[in-house]
Amino acid sequence: MNFTNCQTALVIAAHPDDEVLGAGGTMARMAQNGTAVYVVFAASGITARYADPNSHRDETEPALAQLKRDARAAADALGVKDIFFLGLPDNRLDTVSRMDISHLLAERISALKPDTVFTHHSGDYNWDHTIVYDATMMAARANPGDFFPKYIFTYEVLSSTERQAQTPQFMFCPNTFVDISQFVSAKKKALECYTGELRAYPHPRSALGIEYLARKRGVSACMEYAEAFCLIRNIIS
Repeated sequence: MNFTNCQTALVIAAHPDDEVLGAGGTMARMAQNGTAVYVVFAASGITARYADPNSHRDETEPALAQLKRDARAAADALGVKDIFFLGLPDNRLDTVSRMDISHLLAERISALKPDTVFTHHSGDYNWDHTIVYDATMMAARANPGDFFPKYIFTYEVLSSTERQAQTPQFMFCPNTFVDISQFVSAKKKALECYTGELRAYPHPRSALGIEYLARKRGVSACMEYAEAFCLIRNIIS
């Protein structure tokens, strides 16, 4: 696949900031090349910090509003055309039918008609991520007469993907590397828009942790900085 030929790309993320962690540099590169890049967020974020998601509404409602503003600022930093929020319960996607989630995603896919879809790795530690992967594969399935994306990639998310058991069942084994050497600064700028999500080093979701992973993925393919993906589907017609 040649990203320069991609007309429309859809990044499906469980939570705001997952999209930047997993594919921020690639999104910026595609947008600069003229691809219309969109993002869908399945879960709202924030509310999983409390045992009762409806408690502390005086704190969570302003925080959720700020998180949406952060997500839009991050999208602007990457050149994303538009973002969409499904508003499902944060870190409680297991309380929602996978079929219902897939229908919501299918509506976005049908409306946007992306050639390329990026979503979470199937073996992530975070269960919202794995549920989003399952729902994406259902929503993007190939059916005669229906639109479906030709390309599906999964991405890694620091503080989730690498924290899973590193066994063949769960390991992230990338087979696609995208040079983001000219776009790593855009990725960092987008992450800085998420005012409450970055942590101090040596937390993996820190500015240095993100840079180190991009360097590691880069040297795997003789590049300075790269993002890594698993190619799940590649339809050549």
